[in-house]
Parts: sequence; C-alpha cells; structure tokens
Amino acid sequence: QVQLVESGGGSVQAGGSLRLSCTASQYTDSSVIMGWFRQAPGKEREVVARIHRSGGYTYYANSVKGRFTISRDNAGLTVYLQMSSLKPEDTGVYYCAAGGTWASEASLYAYWGQGTQVTVSS
Repeated sequence: QVQLVESGGGSVQAGGSLRLSCTASQYTDSSVIMGWFRQAPGKEREVVARIHRSGGYTYYANSVKGRFTISRDNAGLTVYLQMSSLKPEDTGVYYCAAGGTWASEASLYAYWGQGTQVTVSS
C-alpha cells in the first residue's frame, strides 16, 4: 500500500506562486506515475500535471502550461508542483495521485493523498 503525504498549498493573490509537495511511502510498479489533480467546487476532478518516476516524461493540462512545473526528487518518491502566475480559476483542492498508467483519468490512479486547498484571490 502506497501512502501519499502532501504539503504546501494555502492562499495567495492572483499572480502569486505556491509550491506543493507530495511524498510517497514507497515505490511500486503501480505507482510509477505521479500526478496532481484538482477539484473546484461543483466541478469534476481534473488532471493538472503528471510525471513518470524516471522524470523523463511530463504532461500538463492546457490550462496550466507555461505556469506550472512538475518535478521529482532523485529518489523518485517526492513530487513537486511549482505553481506560478496563479489565477482565481486555479482555486480548488489539489490532490496528489500515483498509478501505473500514463493517463489523465483519475479512475486509473490507485493511490491518493488527502488533498490540500489552494485559494487564489483576485
């Protein structure tokens, strides 16, 4: 069982920056992909970015390209999401997830963090 522990998040004004961190308790073949999802009130959970444990592959949602950067540490157990030029529409609960498939569908990720709130005010 892989446990994911998130940190970071908070409140910031539009144009500001925040960094989220997520540390996995262990590595397994079913957690080789780590990603960040977000869910705004009344909306479905959507993928923000994902990264392969090797660090060689990354994906970004169109809405965050050029503003967010996903990275991981050398051990591949901690993933970071650096968020810059934040907009009010980036507000939501951000979840770290891990899975074994290179995909954007939340249902394909077996492990989830507890979620952390990001609030961007205008």
